[in-house]
Amino acid sequence: MNESFDKDFSNHTPMMQQYLKLKAQHPEILLFYRMGDFYELFYDDAKRASQLLDISLTKRGASAGEPIPMAGIPHHAVENYLAKLVNQGESVAICEQIGDPATSKGPVERKVVRIVTPGTISDEALLQERQDNLLAAIWQGW
Repeated sequence: MNESFDKDFSNHTPMMQQYLKLKAQHPEILLFYRMGDFYELFYDDAKRASQLLDISLTKRGASAGEPIPMAGIPHHAVENYLAKLVNQGESVAICEQIGDPATSKGPVERKVVRIVTPGTISDEALLQERQDNLLAAIWQGW
């Protein structure tokens, strides 16, 4: 499936409809989509991440009659993978489950809660230890 998404998601499963709507909001960057204990990537994101991170590219069933390319990383290792991607100049949108799976009817509610880019990192885990990590601020006085 091409990342230039058709805005009609009705042929897809409810979970993939949710994913595609979130992905359409962040078309140029990788979307880490939280599913239980993993962050999953689908379609072109999965293909790209599998190459950049040297992780397995698999398939997850089908949606709209087509197999879904998929790659994933364990949630507890996300910072390591984010560091690898940022060091390669990539940006990532982190989509978390914010709803309760036990009470959800349909897909668990999710939303993008964080966007990590090479230009916005401040998390110690993502900064280079043996390199200057410069930060500038501009303030306009009265």
